[in-house]
Amino acid sequence: MFNNQNPDDYGLKYVNQEGIGTKCFQFPVEFPPQHQSSQPGMEYLMQPLPIFDNPSYVGSGKLKDKVAIITGGDSGIGRAVAVYFAKEGAKLVLVYYDEKKDAEYTKQYVENLGAEVLLLAGDLKKKEFSQEIVEKTLSQFGHIDILVNNAGVQYPQKSLLNISNEQFDDTMKSNIYSIFYLTKAVLPHLKGGASIINTTSITTFKGERELIDYTGSKGAIVGFTRSLATNLALQNIRVNAVSPGVFWTPLQPASFPAEKMPTLGSDSDMRRAGQPYEIAPIYVYLASDDSTYTTGQVFHINGGEYKG
Repeated sequence: MFNNQNPDDYGLKYVNQEGIGTKCFQFPVEFPPQHQSSQPGMEYLMQPLPIFDNPSYVGSGKLKDKVAIITGGDSGIGRAVAVYFAKEGAKLVLVYYDEKKDAEYTKQYVENLGAEVLLLAGDLKKKEFSQEIVEKTLSQFGHIDILVNNAGVQYPQKSLLNISNEQFDDTMKSNIYSIFYLTKAVLPHLKGGASIINTTSITTFKGERELIDYTGSKGAIVGFTRSLATNLALQNIRVNAVSPGVFWTPLQPASFPAEKMPTLGSDSDMRRAGQPYEIAPIYVYLASDDSTYTTGQVFHINGGEYKG
């Protein structure tokens, strides 16, 4: 099992090569009921813990000495991306909101892989914080090569009428304004060969009845990605997006009621939620020279949920 977890602690069902059994070989297909009262959620409180690393993944230096800024880098998909970037030799700037315990754990984990790490806590809704991120990154590492805009929030509501103006404002500022602010602050310091990677969502392409404002913000990310890619193509700066399906990350118990957790991801073709380590390699591809002819694209990693 990855991440030194003991699956028998939870008594859940897991997928193995013979199908679904009570012993864990790799992937949980159900989760205990659980809920967290604040966003974007704490990974250390989750049961079972998300799987963010695959020990069999061995880096080959694809990102050696490149400097990567990763927002939401403390946990979930951001943590997995940080781990895989570290294995590929990148220097990391991990940006988080207030999840200090998760952030410190991630920092220690990637440092054990040999990475140099800068942790920065703050509110990405404030454009001043983006300038601070850039200044501190340049002060410590001298350059910026990769920007991963991954942080986000979601607040389910049964009806559009239940979405307050304040919630709509917070969702948009957290999910798309933050990308605008940070990308704009980073852009003057990017050189040819640099990569910008934005995290959107499957909800943009299939809709989600209880995530109307979230889906709107994630759709904006797709448009932003494709337009910026066209704008920067002749400067040899690539801009792409990753569209996750349902993944077992802190955002899930922080967003939805406890009773929804046991069946999370069961409507995918694979009948389970994804684990963060399963999506991290696409970020490596997009950050590395393997993707020098790839820009303006959206990559769907979702267990077969989206047919399009």
